[in-house]
Amino acid sequence: MKALIPTEGIQQQIYLVRGHKVMLDRDLSTLYGVPTKGLNQAVKRNIKRFPEDFMFQLSLAELQQLNRSQSVTGSQKHRDPKARPYAFTEQGVAMLSGILRSPRAIEVNIAIMRAFVRLRQIISLHRDLARRISAQEKKMEGLTDYVQKMFDLIHPLLDGPTTPIKEIGFHTKP
Repeated sequence: MKALIPTEGIQQQIYLVRGHKVMLDRDLSTLYGVPTKGLNQAVKRNIKRFPEDFMFQLSLAELQQLNRSQSVTGSQKHRDPKARPYAFTEQGVAMLSGILRSPRAIEVNIAIMRAFVRLRQIISLHRDLARRISAQEKKMEGLTDYVQKMFDLIHPLLDGPTTPIKEIGFHTKP
């Protein structure tokens, strides 16, 4: 079954704010196919489902920082410049599935959850790789001079012979 929204597209809409990976209400509303105002009204009708660690409103400074650093501007000319978007953590997005019940909402929620999982896998892989590189660097600290000498000896062998090799065999004229 083909995914409704590619995971990579969703990953580009996940931002780091206040130490949390979040998605903005306007991005979520686009994915769900509902107006941002409608999404926020549904959330406000079910506000007990959204504690501060599930959803919070961006400060003006956070919004400006996102707009500068990550091009989150969208179509600003039709938006109230004082309107600050809501940010939903992974748990908040999961909670949205309980209040948005359309077939599209179900598919979008699954795709978003997969994007969050994929991001965690990528971060874990990078941490593991960084840890391995650091361990190798520590092992190599005392061997730097030795390794350089080895490369000095190996490079002439890799470069090939300095004198041309005389070709032997039968040659025809072109």
